[in-house]
Amino acid sequence: MNARPVERHPFEPFLPAGAQMLFLGSFPPQPHRWCMPFYYPNWINDFWRIMGLIHFGDKDHFCLTPEKRFDEQSIRQFCTDAGLAFYDTACEVRRLRDNASDAYLEVVTPTDIPAILRRIPKCQALITTGEKANSVVAERFRCPVPAVGKYVEIVMESIRSDSPDNVRRLRFWRMPSSSRAYPLPLERKAEMYRRLFI
Repeated sequence: MNARPVERHPFEPFLPAGAQMLFLGSFPPQPHRWCMPFYYPNWINDFWRIMGLIHFGDKDHFCLTPEKRFDEQSIRQFCTDAGLAFYDTACEVRRLRDNASDAYLEVVTPTDIPAILRRIPKCQALITTGEKANSVVAERFRCPVPAVGKYVEIVMESIRSDSPDNVRRLRFWRMPSSSRAYPLPLERKAEMYRRLFI
């Protein structure tokens, strides 16, 4: 039986200047599931509906519903203005089954998360949105996986000369998956994600 092919991450990290939060999922779904070439591209994933509810009181704020796609330009502008950065915890994966489930995702090359964070020096929070992402971050920073909706502090070496102890402290938040396969109502997920913005 032939080994499954290795997939490379299809997107560049989205790292707006002044980003204060870095969202890390596991890996994008297969391209045939995309409705836009950006993070959380699956029309039935609720990430952008969660953001719409939190920031605009409207789950459909970023939705172009008749076309069943998200408004990529509006999303990019919102993320730039709000200081939200995006990438995933794997640069290369194998799909052990023909779906987007984390359970069947083999990480071939994990992301160098500290290298990403060095590019966004104002970032104060790292947020995971999937089970695979949780474990990759916890292993990289040798820390516990936080409870859903909670955070733990992580530490990495600072590159700033004004850092008194030469370390950088960030909050590692674990959020519920925005996939509809995660059994929690949209409104409850939004309540949990809202904690990030308080």
